[in-house]
Amino acid sequence: MLRRINISAASIVFVCFFLPWEQLSCGGAKDTLNGLDLARHDHPLLWLVPLLMLAVLVVGLVRRRGENIRSFSIVSIVSGGVVAYLMNDERLRVHNESGIISAQLTGWFWLALLSSLAMIITSLAMLLKRRRAP
Repeated sequence: MLRRINISAASIVFVCFFLPWEQLSCGGAKDTLNGLDLARHDHPLLWLVPLLMLAVLVVGLVRRRGENIRSFSIVSIVSGGVVAYLMNDERLRVHNESGIISAQLTGWFWLALLSSLAMIITSLAMLLKRRRAP
C-alpha cells in the first residue's frame, strides 16, 4: 500500500512539473510559467525534478514484489528530499521578489510540493516498517 502511494506521489510530481507553477501579473497582463519554462531559462537545477521522479518510477515499477524494498525506499527518500529542497528554493525565490511584476504560486506547485513530502514520509514508513514473519 505504501509503495503504491509513493509511486502515485512521484507520478503527480512528474506531471505537475509540466503544469503552471507561477502566475505573473503586471498591470492587466497575466502569464504563467511551468517548471519546464523555469528550468529552461533561469533555474537549470529544476531539471532534476523530472529526472529524479522518473528514476523513482522506474525503480518502483521494475522492482519485483519479493525483492528487498530498502533500495526503493532509499531512492525515494533521496529523490523526494532533493525535489522538496529545489521546490522550496523556488518558493522562497518567488516570495522574495517584489516590484512591479507580481508573482504567485499556483495550486499545481503546492500539489507537487506536498506530493514530494508525501514521498519522503511513505518512504520512511516503508524503510522503518518491520517485516512480518511468514
